[in-house]
Amino acid sequence: MNVDYRVISIGTLAAHPLWNESGDVRTGYATTVLIESGDARILVNPSLPAKILEARMSERSPLRCADITQVFLTSFTVEHYRGLAAIDDARWLVHEPERAAATAALAEQADRAAEIGDADLIRRVDEHRQLLERCEVAPDRLAAGVDLFPLPGVTPGTCGLIISLPGTTVLVCGDAVATIEHLREGKVLPTCMDIEQAGESFREAVEIADVLVPGRDNVTVNPLRTL
Repeated sequence: MNVDYRVISIGTLAAHPLWNESGDVRTGYATTVLIESGDARILVNPSLPAKILEARMSERSPLRCADITQVFLTSFTVEHYRGLAAIDDARWLVHEPERAAATAALAEQADRAAEIGDADLIRRVDEHRQLLERCEVAPDRLAAGVDLFPLPGVTPGTCGLIISLPGTTVLVCGDAVATIEHLREGKVLPTCMDIEQAGESFREAVEIADVLVPGRDNVTVNPLRTL
């Protein structure tokens, strides 16, 4: 079974701590990746707004958003799913621990919003809950040669995808490995839910993969391995 992958859109951090940025200086986007395996066409982290995502898909592949069969979110945050509206016919998938944690977090936010009577916040939380309810629990294998690789720490259920190619292992990392600078310096994001756990996940990613797709950067060869 042939498996192929390509970056549709390179992500960026709103504030890059390793560029000495302490406050948001840009809009943050997650790196969006297209994976093809047999009849499966998986889009990971559709971060761009729907109309822009449609245009970027046509620039970077012969496929349209309507051709996508599955969407996989490495984390359930707005920066990872802005473009979901463009992929309405696909299955939306998220790792089970991430779905459970996001469900609990949104329930707490809904309670706080109702308590203070913030109508705008109530509406926004309800929109996020509707998206989450549409997301299914991802199976361990999304397609031949494409498997879940849990990387908790940034969020409770952050999860990457491991792509098995002949002689090469590719890991779509999500924010577990945020940028090439984080990879080189062996650091995780300071905003991680659990810094220690995130560090363990970072080390697992570096140990297993020949090629890494960071959550906010372009594809890179693992500097600790030789292809």
